[in-house]
Amino acid sequence: MMRWGSSGQAADSFYQVRPDCSQNVPSTKYKIKAGKTLSVRKWHAAFSREGFLDIASILSRIQRGGVHPAIRGEVWEFLLGCYDPGSTFDERDQIRHRRRMQYSRWKEECREMDSHVGSGKIITAPIITEDGFPIKDPLVLLEAASETQGTPTSSSGIEVSDSTNRVMDGQIIDWKLTLHQIGLDVLRTDRSMVFYENKENLSKLWDILAVYSWIDKEVGYCQGMSDLCSPMIVLLNDEADAFWCFERLMRRLRGNFRCTQHSVGVENQLQHLASIIQVLDPRLHDHLETLGGGDYLFAFRMFMVLFRRELSFGDSLYLWEMMWALEYDPGIFCTYEETGAATDRIEGLKPKVKSVRQFGKYERQNMKNGASDGDGPVPISVFLVASVLKENSPKLLQEARGIDDVIRILNNVNGDLDAKRTCAVALKLHRKYLKKVISCG
Repeated sequence: MMRWGSSGQAADSFYQVRPDCSQNVPSTKYKIKAGKTLSVRKWHAAFSREGFLDIASILSRIQRGGVHPAIRGEVWEFLLGCYDPGSTFDERDQIRHRRRMQYSRWKEECREMDSHVGSGKIITAPIITEDGFPIKDPLVLLEAASETQGTPTSSSGIEVSDSTNRVMDGQIIDWKLTLHQIGLDVLRTDRSMVFYENKENLSKLWDILAVYSWIDKEVGYCQGMSDLCSPMIVLLNDEADAFWCFERLMRRLRGNFRCTQHSVGVENQLQHLASIIQVLDPRLHDHLETLGGGDYLFAFRMFMVLFRRELSFGDSLYLWEMMWALEYDPGIFCTYEETGAATDRIEGLKPKVKSVRQFGKYERQNMKNGASDGDGPVPISVFLVASVLKENSPKLLQEARGIDDVIRILNNVNGDLDAKRTCAVALKLHRKYLKKVISCG
């Protein structure tokens, strides 16, 4: 039993690592602390009899000590905007039922296009050519080797089905072309965890990503999404609920995955990062520019997967919920409902003004200083990355003689990042940056 004033209970037991991988993963620094961590009891006590949630008290507790792993999934549904804290138990049950039905329809639509969806199987090899010809199963080809004469062959030499089975719809071809890439990434995602020894959990992850890549045709699937989706599978038992949590997270991040021949999706955030370092640590900024790193592309990975590679599984979840609590906006649910599934968050679609206590601390600072640009406030993740650079500034200035050195120094941060301290430093840098920008303006 945890006691007041104790150093806290380790959270490792909730996210068990395979014994053969224990030496290769960062240890978890996050501890469950009485009086600081949002406990099961405090969480249940925050609801009224009808189901209204006192979100202000919840945000305060999360910002102090994170969320107990036993309730993390249901808390995240509020932090990510799946539900409005001003809704009742009955209203949320209706929304949950409606969303589960919607996910079921989308999944069935995908299953009709490819029978692997929902089958418990995962595709790890191409199933279609860019011209729309289905690629025959290699096992079938092996068994029918003597009967393959006259079978059409693609330009790469892969045997394909004849034109009667050809797919003509370009969107379906594009979707099918991504399915094996999703499979390959799923098999590499969080493989150190005991949870993914269960093949059903792997297929859940593949199914969700396959469905998402179909409904969000503009972005589709990109590498890194499996790292963002995996925690949802771990925390929420129902596949549809996990899908909607991931879909809400992608509302915040899908812009990161929009890439063209001329720009990367995170370009705006990289530019914000450059501006912040230029203001707060001009010497470091000049040094990075001299090394050819003025575009800050070396920070690309941190933005794409939100520090999943720099932290243990448990610590990355702790960092995420701290971020979301700090930048929480009580109008997020209404904003997302207005814009529909798989679209960007649109600034300005806010309901009636809420109590300022219902906003996260980072969001309150932005409101107070009017800190926003055409794309809305700068995400707190930019200041988190800035805090990592600022903390490593002396080492970067002294040791980095090229971009490879910068990448090596930042890679050495893996496992040593303290989520709570990083958030505290990010808030401090945010205040300092706003003060300098406003005074100069």
